Amino acid sequence: MYGDTDVIRRRAAELREQGVDLRGLADRLVARTDAVGWTGRAADALALRVRERAAHLRAVAARHDTAADSIEAHVAEVDRLKDAIAAAERQARRRADRLPGDGFVAPPPGHQDWLAVDLRGH
Repeated sequence: MYGDTDVIRRRAAELREQGVDLRGLADRLVARTDAVGWTGRAADALALRVRERAAHLRAVAARHDTAADSIEAHVAEVDRLKDAIAAAERQARRRADRLPGDGFVAPPPGHQDWLAVDLRGH
């Protein structure tokens, strides 16, 4: 049997939330550094360093979003295939009721081999 797509969707949502958290952290770091009121070369160097780190955090957040997008696309495809498998099984059951004993050997319930079954001749 296949994985629970609701669990996988929740993981994608968690990744998105982590991305939001990372962006918020980046924004807070920059804002706190700017709010210190410290001036001079050392302050400028610190501000530059914090902005660079904030940019890294935002890049990681973007990768979280990309991962969540990929997971959601995968889950949508899994759901589509599960629906196609279920439809093939229903169709085979309907036909088996009308044409018993035709030699058709069904794959196990829910198995991906249902996607390759040609029911036109059955």
